[in-house]
Amino acid sequence: MTLGESGFTPLFDGVTLAGWRSVPRVYTTLYPGGPDISSFFARQGLRPPVEPEKHPAVWTVEDGAVVGRQGTPGYGGYLLSEKAYGEFELVIEAKPDWPADTGIMLRRRPDSWHGFQVLVDHRRSGSIGGFFGNGLASFHAVPFALDSVLDDAGNPVGLRPDDPVTSQEPVTPEKQRLLSYVAGVEEFLKAWRWGDWNEVRVLCVGGALPTLTTWVNGLKIAELDTAAIDVPDYDAAAIAGFLGPAGHLALEVHDNDDMFGESRWGAGAACRWRNARIKEL
Repeated sequence: MTLGESGFTPLFDGVTLAGWRSVPRVYTTLYPGGPDISSFFARQGLRPPVEPEKHPAVWTVEDGAVVGRQGTPGYGGYLLSEKAYGEFELVIEAKPDWPADTGIMLRRRPDSWHGFQVLVDHRRSGSIGGFFGNGLASFHAVPFALDSVLDDAGNPVGLRPDDPVTSQEPVTPEKQRLLSYVAGVEEFLKAWRWGDWNEVRVLCVGGALPTLTTWVNGLKIAELDTAAIDVPDYDAAAIAGFLGPAGHLALEVHDNDDMFGESRWGAGAACRWRNARIKEL
């Protein structure tokens, strides 16, 4: 498929959040028809969030950009599109603080957290341009992981490859093998603009079990055939029936947890989004 700039429709008007609504980050089942995620928290010895439905993220429009922040420290949320989309090409610019664990959800259910996510995990051991299955057996398909470069005062000033020895969430061959295309981390580091706007492009084609492809600043990052994912509890046929051939978009503000704490989302951190546009295919 040839990518281009014609035929796109803006997703934001640059002034309001018209066409979108804020929803809290409420976990439901681990996979369609599976147990509630509370069972996962219990196995990991983690405390589940308390009444997250009462603590949505805060979404504003500032200088023409949509900005997401934690409303109550430690609690996240989503900005959900009112419209559902099937096959499409999406382009959006992101400017995340460090650390800010965010992303773009595709084919998301309007009533639960289930859906495919393009990761924009701008944090220690995070991935940008990889994929995660929210409520879809938590599959993690990533090409590389990242950490920050620190100056002499300990302030983050750029990105570098994550050190697998000290990684909070190491990349494994199993995570990379889920992808049919994997960019090298050094290629990505040359393309990424620290402290500036970065263009994320996503192609979603292929019916109820789409192939997802990502680019960052024109560099192809990763490709995933969601029909071919092979991880425990991922039932492709069940997911196709559950999600259907279309779903909503969503931007994420992650919550903090016992595992990552404020290395997941720093105090006062934000992610900014602008120039979002979509071409339905």
